[in-house]
Amino acid sequence: MADHGIVADNIWKKFHRGELHDSLRDLLPALAKRLVGRGPRREELDEGDFWALKNVSFGVKPGEALGVIGSNGAGKSTLLKILNRILRPNRGTIEVRGRVGALIETSAGFHPDLTGRENVYLQGAIMGMRRTETAQKFDKIVDFSGIGEFIDTPVKRYSSGMNARLGFSIAAHLEPDVLLVDEVLSVGDFHFQKRAFARLQELLSGNMAVVVVSHQLDRIGELCDRAMWLKRGEIAHAGPARECIAAYLTGQESDEERVTGDSPIAIRSIRNLTKGPVPSGGWLKLEVSGCVVPPHDEERAGLSVRIRSPHETHQLYATGPNRHGIELPPAGDFTLLVELQMNVANGLYIADAVVWDKKEQKVIEQGPEVFIDVRDDAPFSGRVQMNSKMQLSVGAAREAD
Repeated sequence: MADHGIVADNIWKKFHRGELHDSLRDLLPALAKRLVGRGPRREELDEGDFWALKNVSFGVKPGEALGVIGSNGAGKSTLLKILNRILRPNRGTIEVRGRVGALIETSAGFHPDLTGRENVYLQGAIMGMRRTETAQKFDKIVDFSGIGEFIDTPVKRYSSGMNARLGFSIAAHLEPDVLLVDEVLSVGDFHFQKRAFARLQELLSGNMAVVVVSHQLDRIGELCDRAMWLKRGEIAHAGPARECIAAYLTGQESDEERVTGDSPIAIRSIRNLTKGPVPSGGWLKLEVSGCVVPPHDEERAGLSVRIRSPHETHQLYATGPNRHGIELPPAGDFTLLVELQMNVANGLYIADAVVWDKKEQKVIEQGPEVFIDVRDDAPFSGRVQMNSKMQLSVGAAREAD
């Protein structure tokens, strides 16, 4: 391994549900058992204990970003706290080489009674920096955070967004060798998120090892080389970021209850007929198969094909046969071919088919899903693909006739 980076080997961490001992009556027998060697060892589970992390091993090299994904309670934040030496594992070893910068809570470890200015210098000292080093970077930190007029206000009066912005700016400008980030890409306004993301990309080009925890799967896919999916404290999948995200989304499907009801249309499958990733602005081809169960009232229920973003609850686009002048058969099997121009930004998307109750305005049957990987064909900024064209004329503009 190079001069700095992360190596985690067989990490286990346990916690206890509820109070460890309700009274002295409970505490004394537990101590006696440990004294005579009959109680559980440090690496074993006692009654009420559970493993928050189980057999977690990975490495992060300089210039590499590892994304950690998973549902709430999967062990992601516990892992970051172990990497930052806030918690100690019950088993296994952690090696973190070099200076560590961490943003694992919105308060970023600030002292609430100190001002923003004082906390900047405090964080620098914690990271082992001289005061003169921190002073050289102070103006850049404040400018990036965008809270200059409040820098001499105690941070206990800051909003969570202001805390996160200042905390990220400190961690990102004091040039640590290892950076640990928990959900900062979802805090603050759109413009700050965009700047924070660009700064992380810049830091990676400077040979920093980064671990990012985020529910923003598209950001993980863009920023990280590799990803690791934690499920109930264990590694469910690890590998290239997009591959890991697809495995996570597919795995989450089986854990969720599908919407079912008195539906006159049964959706059997949806298939992606496009080979490989879809270029942004390119065409996606889907095949939807199902069956119409008579009697089918076209005025009551219809088939809808939707495109959704994995981290957003609302749909990006929806269409159906009736919008194209197509009527499903009154009964029996059918296959529907759908072509969509993916004028969206680089990222992962979900395509699904549902049966929509037109009168009740709700889904009455949720069909299966497929995951669409959209890659930049010609890079652009923004959320949608406009397929821009430009022409250049050199010289003075011609006067109109």
